[in-house]
Amino acid sequence: MGEYYNYIKSLHLIFVITWFAGLFYIPRLFMYHIEASQKPSPEKEILTKQLKLMTKRLWFIITWPSAILSTLFAIWLLLMIPAWLQQGWMHIKLGFVVVLFLYHWRTHQIFKQLQNDDVRYSSNYMRIYNEVSTIILFAVVFLVILKNSINWIFGVVGIVVLAILLMLGIKLYKRIRDKNPEV
Repeated sequence: MGEYYNYIKSLHLIFVITWFAGLFYIPRLFMYHIEASQKPSPEKEILTKQLKLMTKRLWFIITWPSAILSTLFAIWLLLMIPAWLQQGWMHIKLGFVVVLFLYHWRTHQIFKQLQNDDVRYSSNYMRIYNEVSTIILFAVVFLVILKNSINWIFGVVGIVVLAILLMLGIKLYKRIRDKNPEV
């Protein structure tokens, strides 16, 4: 496999982790930005300015570079082990990677809208939107670890159950928050 395989794989995983860290946190910042836009002046302007700066730094210093570097190291791994491209689990994984890039691109569009003070979504929408990357992460990790089509069926059922539990958790949190705004 080559003497550099473990180094390339490690770098790929490190940048996947930092990419997901950015994708997990930026919708949270979007939520705060949306909520700040509903506050009275001068609190609205102060918070919005700070949140724009935070999201810009997260997006361009951590998230985008991590997406690019994890992709480059992934391509390098596929060039080192082209036989992976013949395996069904890799096709499904790459399908999820395409979905992840679509999610990333959509997140970039929302980022640009909020940078221009164009608030189109509710903070509750962003809470739900935030869980898409979680579902993709679960799918990819289980797929890469199991690599078996029979186990993949259980994985799909597990992802659906996870999605349902996440949605129920969001609804429960909303109820708790509505009763106690300090939470």
